[in-house]
Amino acid sequence: MPSRKVLSRNDSSFIPNWLEYHKKPVSMILRLYSSFILFWDFCIILMYFALQLLGSLFQLVKPPERKSVAGEIVAIFGTSRGVGRDLALQLAELGAKVACVDINSADNDKLVKSINSSGYIAHAFDCDVTNKNDVIRTTNSIEKTFGPISMLFHCCGVPSPRSLITEAPTIQATLELSVVSHFWLLEAILPKMKRHKHGHIVFLTSVAGLSGVKHQTPLSVAQFAVQGLFESVLDELRIEKLHKSIHTSLVHLYPFVITPNRRNDIRLRIPSAFGTIPSDAAARRIIDGVRRNKLEISIPKYLLWLGHVVRLLPRRATLLLRELFDTGVEF
Repeated sequence: MPSRKVLSRNDSSFIPNWLEYHKKPVSMILRLYSSFILFWDFCIILMYFALQLLGSLFQLVKPPERKSVAGEIVAIFGTSRGVGRDLALQLAELGAKVACVDINSADNDKLVKSINSSGYIAHAFDCDVTNKNDVIRTTNSIEKTFGPISMLFHCCGVPSPRSLITEAPTIQATLELSVVSHFWLLEAILPKMKRHKHGHIVFLTSVAGLSGVKHQTPLSVAQFAVQGLFESVLDELRIEKLHKSIHTSLVHLYPFVITPNRRNDIRLRIPSAFGTIPSDAAARRIIDGVRRNKLEISIPKYLLWLGHVVRLLPRRATLLLRELFDTGVEF
């Protein structure tokens, strides 16, 4: 009768057999553990999502308190006309020290004289924002005059209603003014804001960055790029854990913002749906949103929500809506 082989722990075949026997249960336990971790993470994400949604809804009823801008060193690039000019006037009235920067020195000097004659603080600076060396020179001059810049408004390159139907500037000029200049300003100002852990950067863009404008491809691309730059800076500050001390705001300006002397120039396809907004009223709403540290601000306000909803629709549906609500800006 053949002898029965008894396995012992010293037998070389014991280890592979033992592993094979326990392989399936161990693998099942690991899969269950991984699934549990994934489910737990998903629950946490849903909880945070719900809390953020409730917080946003609560802010619609009770908006955040406005922060004070008194004593802030505000640099506004593009102050000779339009919204930039009115931003300078209103921020100075709120007690900020305003650096009015523009390549148009004549109109810029008139603005500064008007602010100073009213008892507020402002200083004029000439700058070509497309020139990196000129940007560095100007920011250094502002710091020597007032101190470190704590608020930055980039109003250059935001098209007016008239510019949307006139012959567009060259591709290079459009991109340098509307996109590249942001990089020169951020390189000169943002590192110092990070060092002081205090600041607010405001990017102004137009509706051309949401839906595009016919025959204005370079302009539309530039406005889309500004939104991408805003998202990148926001994420950079979040990663460096500076997003609570250095705030960013993206302003969507629709082409109905006009200066008083051109109030009757615009004829809209659906006037009752859009209407026009004077530049001083637009500046007032922008400042209100900035003082509440809003990430996105839209002028007019309801079109921001409309834009978010439209993105959820099928492409053909959005094209039909664009044809229906085409602003039909004419002069």
